[in-house]
Amino acid sequence: MHVLVTADTVGGVWTYTRELVTGLVRRGVRVTLVSLGEIPTAAQAGWMDGLRGLDFRPTGFRLEWMQDSEADIHASSEFLSSVVREIKPDILHLSQFCYGSLPVHVPKVLVAHSDVVSWWVNVRGDEPRDTPWMRWYRETVRSGIAGATTVVAPSSWMLHAISAHYTRPSGSLVIYNGRNPGLFNPHASKDDLLVSVGRVWDGAKQVSLLMERDHKTPIYIAGDDKHPDEVLRGGRPAFPARRSVQFGGIKSEGQLAQLFSRASMYAATSRYEPFGLAPLEAALSRCVIIANDIPTFHEIWGDTACYFRYNDAADLADTIEKLQANRELRLTYANLAYNRARQRYTAERMVDAYLTLYKSLVPAVAPAREGARPAGAAVL
Repeated sequence: MHVLVTADTVGGVWTYTRELVTGLVRRGVRVTLVSLGEIPTAAQAGWMDGLRGLDFRPTGFRLEWMQDSEADIHASSEFLSSVVREIKPDILHLSQFCYGSLPVHVPKVLVAHSDVVSWWVNVRGDEPRDTPWMRWYRETVRSGIAGATTVVAPSSWMLHAISAHYTRPSGSLVIYNGRNPGLFNPHASKDDLLVSVGRVWDGAKQVSLLMERDHKTPIYIAGDDKHPDEVLRGGRPAFPARRSVQFGGIKSEGQLAQLFSRASMYAATSRYEPFGLAPLEAALSRCVIIANDIPTFHEIWGDTACYFRYNDAADLADTIEKLQANRELRLTYANLAYNRARQRYTAERMVDAYLTLYKSLVPAVAPAREGARPAGAAVL
């Protein structure tokens, strides 16, 4: 089997792509990987070393959610169509909505990692303004969903959001994201430390909740604490100074894994989260997951996480204090989250689910070329 995978190098999609592509290649699948956005750094691309059967084609095309990206989307679509004609893959695995409408006769698996409208509604509280760019973006997403053979989402919540804000896919599936447990250490001695990951100015991750109250437990926030508009002035968003809160800046994957191994708790403060890789990595490191009361976290973690009231900084602080004071409770929830992560959200399980999907589509290449799509939705 030969799969063409598209990915961008910004954020968690690149981590997801690493796990997917590595798993596929090690199972004997030929993969052509086309990256978009910024060209990956040597550190970002280091995982590809030694992966035989991987054909990597980096590009610098802008992404569909970026302003003024229309010309780049047109050019990148032509580029991808030419690659399809050249390599003749069996499956297209697409991490951008726009390529679901590529005029090629190959089954298209479109993965809905996130989108602008659902982000806007959950972070800003209302629909984005009806501007020319937003109309173009909405139509691009709708066309991509309509043109896909199967739309995959990393949670049922995300799949519902896509249907509500754009159009209902003809064929859909939930495949939860996964990480390789071997990259994390669940056996290290734990410090009295809570970790959270997110850009301080990001209203979706809202790690700023941790700065609205004083805490007895030391707090370490990994992520950029300078807003892009403030970088040249060296500024930081105006939050109260908290002696218990330390800003760690941007961390490498290895540095984050080391942090998680030391931390006893992880604060998943997001108000918008289609899945959440950082909480999963923390759970695989045997951290307690303290989660905002949003549907995605309930779907992913069930009763294995401790929840605080929706966007409530005071209740978050009370939950941290309760866990900090009760070692047995911390151990119980840490083990619950760890076991759930190992059972449900490994990279191996994710790759197996995608292979099952691919194999269901490859024998049906001829019907797919005629426009037929599988109906219904399922969860793997």
